[in-house]
Amino acid sequence: MPGLSDRTRTLEPSRTIAMNQRARDLAASGLDIADLTVGEPDFHPPENVREAAVRAVAEGADRYTPVAGYPELREAVSRKLLRENGLSYPASQVMVSCGAKSCLSNAVQALIGPGDEAIIPVPAWSTYAEIVKLAGGVPVLVPTAAAEGYKLRPERLEAALTPRTRLVILCSPSNPTGAVLSRPELEALASVLERAPETWILSDEVYERIRYVPEVPSPASIPGLADRCVVVNGLSKSHAMTGWRIGFLAGPRPLVDACIALQGQTTTCASSISQKASLAALETEASVIDAFVAAFARRRNRAAAALRSIPGVRLVDPDGAFYLYPDFSSYLGTPWRGRTVASSDDLALFLLEEARAAFVPGSAFGPEPGGCVRISFAAADDRIDAALARTKAALEGLRAGAFA
Repeated sequence: MPGLSDRTRTLEPSRTIAMNQRARDLAASGLDIADLTVGEPDFHPPENVREAAVRAVAEGADRYTPVAGYPELREAVSRKLLRENGLSYPASQVMVSCGAKSCLSNAVQALIGPGDEAIIPVPAWSTYAEIVKLAGGVPVLVPTAAAEGYKLRPERLEAALTPRTRLVILCSPSNPTGAVLSRPELEALASVLERAPETWILSDEVYERIRYVPEVPSPASIPGLADRCVVVNGLSKSHAMTGWRIGFLAGPRPLVDACIALQGQTTTCASSISQKASLAALETEASVIDAFVAAFARRRNRAAAALRSIPGVRLVDPDGAFYLYPDFSSYLGTPWRGRTVASSDDLALFLLEEARAAFVPGSAFGPEPGGCVRISFAAADDRIDAALARTKAALEGLRAGAFA
């Protein structure tokens, strides 16, 4: 068989998907697996969204849409960005795509060329680095620390900048840590980027509505950054519409036009039915989404309390999103059935096999994760309770030598 391209050989498979698939396989074999791997709300989309989709099918909205999305949806996104985020982008500077990931990919393809560098604070969603590599660029992973709230520090950003730096990718609230960059923290980063005028900022804001602090400011709201910032958001997390695949991008007109041209040669357009439903989603009463967020906040507190009851666990409370990123490093080096729990991968495997609790290892989010795992609390209370109770029991047994 003829060979494959180099770009496919350098891609790292998603460890989140791999861990989720392993949990599914074990569940299919008859085991009871408490799976907290995937960042997918367990709610259904709001009723008005589902009704709008039914109407769209009945009314025959089953043809290609404009590449950039229905004009009325682009207008609705423009209004949302102004109303909720204080960002002024006319509809001509908005593009609708097949999920936020598609927006991110289009933006990186438009901004990164061979050898260009993209700074990515880690821990971070692994897709950022992979789409940079697909564009021929070089991901520059800049570590953040738990003691600093897993936030990019100005001095670390400055140290990472080179003449090849083309892009800085920020995600606030963060996947996997839930860290939120405050306005003063963004202003400090902006001061550094003043000395790198050719560097773009790609801001992934898909979790901005799921927050436990008063404000999640956008980098595009910071003076000096707006004209070189591209904002990506979507409806998967805020409106529980993961399978509907709707994301949107906003930024300077030349960049948006480039992304539209790219999209026209790849996916063509987002689903017509999903776009019609998204119009309703953007008009959903705020109280409906607030109820989702209140449920996440309650689960966050419940899960954090359970984790803190486990000896030796360190945890930074997330300010947004629906993940916990606890550090179980105190359990590394412990014997386990003839081997040693030596990494986050080993730890996640131990918890899956011995506790029947599925989490994503910290290695999925950057180098040197220690003993961290990502736990999604976008799940029902009973599943969260089962996963963490089993985790506590298994780790107590590990420390006591029950699995040596």
